Amino acid sequence: AVVSTQSTGGSRRCIRTYAGHAKAVRDIVFNNDGSQYLSASYDRMMKLWDTETGECVSKFTTHKIPYCVQFNPEPSKQHLFISGMADKKIVGWDTRTGNIIQEYDRHLGPVNTVTFIERNISFVSTSDDKSIRVWDWDIPVDRKHLADPGMHSIPSCTISPTGKWLACQSMDNKITVFATQKLRLNRKKEFKGHMVAGYACQCNFSPDSAYLVSGDADGRCFIWDWKTTKVYKRFKAHEGVCIGCVWLPHETSKLVTCGWDGKIKLWD
Repeated sequence: AVVSTQSTGGSRRCIRTYAGHAKAVRDIVFNNDGSQYLSASYDRMMKLWDTETGECVSKFTTHKIPYCVQFNPEPSKQHLFISGMADKKIVGWDTRTGNIIQEYDRHLGPVNTVTFIERNISFVSTSDDKSIRVWDWDIPVDRKHLADPGMHSIPSCTISPTGKWLACQSMDNKITVFATQKLRLNRKKEFKGHMVAGYACQCNFSPDSAYLVSGDADGRCFIWDWKTTKVYKRFKAHEGVCIGCVWLPHETSKLVTCGWDGKIKLWD
């Protein structure tokens, strides 16, 4: 498996290809300044890459499949990251030594997402066990556990640019929203209309928090107005599943989508 970086200019050129995984890549995440990134693969390896040189700096594995990876966003803790694993654990790592520094073992199913909240002193995890858990950094016991018979599995989460809201893609074809303070469900914010049951389609906020975007199983891209929760725009983006979509942070009128048709598209 390979990871590629591409120019967002008019040339559409592939700047660099990073080859090193034996199977498909599940997740990637950049550090704060973009100088390095982590990749997680079905070959059970997590790798730290130098973005500019393409060199694989370090390798990490628990011999289980990593589902998600996330750097600690604190500038003083950029050498630390956590990974959500197929064996129900969340594992904390130090990239300087390659050692495991903490294990968070309370979920009853594979861990799908980890998201830092509350000025990065805590993080939220979601799992196939249909629960949401809140953890304080470096404390292996969850301090809050949300599980309800009406809840569904959450394969994708995103935090708003303000840090106040956590949007969760739910497998019952809706996006639910929680206040990051005390992690309370905001019943007035529910975004519907797309079909995502059975697919780990990503959702994302616009840089100004005015809109929420998601792909769906039919290849469509949905944009909702944050204030009204109504569909602002929808369009056919891909043949097959539209699995990912994200706004360009510095050109906020542009949107990037990717799909199971093997294409990455830039929209204005």
